[in-house]
Amino acid sequence: MMSEEESGNMLIKPLKRVEEGNGESGENGHIRKKLKSVEPTGNERKHPKRKVVLLLAYSGKGYYGMQRNAGSSQFKTIEDELVTALIKSGCIPDNHGDDMKKMSFQRCARTDKGVSAAGQVVSLKLWMIEDVMEKINSNLPPQIRVLGLKRVTGGFNSKNSCDARTYSYMLPTVAFSPKDYYTKNYAAFRLEPETLQRVNQLFGSYKGTHNFHNFTSQKAAWDPSARRYITEMSCGEPFVRGGAEFAEITVRGQSFMMHQIRKMIGLVIAVVKGYSGDEVLKRSWGEEKVDVPKAPGLGLVLEKVHFDRYNKRFGGDGLHECLEWTEEEQAILAFKEEHIYPSIVETECQEGSMASWMATLPIHDFEATATGAQDKDREQDDEEGNRSDSAL
Repeated sequence: MMSEEESGNMLIKPLKRVEEGNGESGENGHIRKKLKSVEPTGNERKHPKRKVVLLLAYSGKGYYGMQRNAGSSQFKTIEDELVTALIKSGCIPDNHGDDMKKMSFQRCARTDKGVSAAGQVVSLKLWMIEDVMEKINSNLPPQIRVLGLKRVTGGFNSKNSCDARTYSYMLPTVAFSPKDYYTKNYAAFRLEPETLQRVNQLFGSYKGTHNFHNFTSQKAAWDPSARRYITEMSCGEPFVRGGAEFAEITVRGQSFMMHQIRKMIGLVIAVVKGYSGDEVLKRSWGEEKVDVPKAPGLGLVLEKVHFDRYNKRFGGDGLHECLEWTEEEQAILAFKEEHIYPSIVETECQEGSMASWMATLPIHDFEATATGAQDKDREQDDEEGNRSDSAL
């Protein structure tokens, strides 16, 4: 076999197969393989292809999650917009849009329908054209932005190299009101310091390694992948936006399963409101199935992804940059203030998704193994899975 050779601007590749009678006979009767000349495209000739990471921020409203679903153009995702922008900008060939493996594309986290991100990171190979970030952004809608770009090692994979992920969840504090509170008047509700302290005690119970099979769908109690490690979970001080009081929950863990964070929050809300006792948290980590309510997707934001091991190994080698985004912090905050926070507040005030969800809490059975509710939840998850294979 002849190896691939490069001669000037011409790439010389051997044909895979020569049909009998079409080639010239050489020694011992072997057929000499004809060589095929392939002319490089303009960008292949002018710009090198490099492995990079892109820092993405987006508002998930109106999108069916992050991950692209090939052949499902009916449900637009964030990656649909990104791939289109990469092609229009001349960063990748047209055929890479149909097969993202060709550009070694990988995302750190799949986000569910309507979920936003301030610090999503994707890795891929692209042509390093001039003003690459500006050209990509010029072909993206305003609610999706590339805020940073860095070179990485050739074998870098943003999902596998990620050590931890940090999410926030912004919600109206009326979620922690007593269950007999008139939720239609949620704009007047203000969270008491004692209630906030209790909320944080409950969230603190999640720290450490637990079996979260009840916090996702179609996961058996004995499945080792159901065990997840949580390093931080707490609720911050309340603040007022749009006339209503909100608070932001922060959770950090190695990785999360589909709907896990929303169910972790949903169960704490149910306990604080008095629908179940504190012991339901420990019971939910046991082998039996527990009916765990799933809080609305609105308000969930992927804040940051962490690459501590990669930074320790390659960040100080003089060739690669640390995957930290301190210089982009102002741009990240500005994007959140312009696109993410207003979308969450306006949608909540107009549609009242939290109040509507709280009205369903009485139908949950927190004391028994609620197989029926689990099956109903699974049907909903399957329906969403047909649109977006999401993680949260």
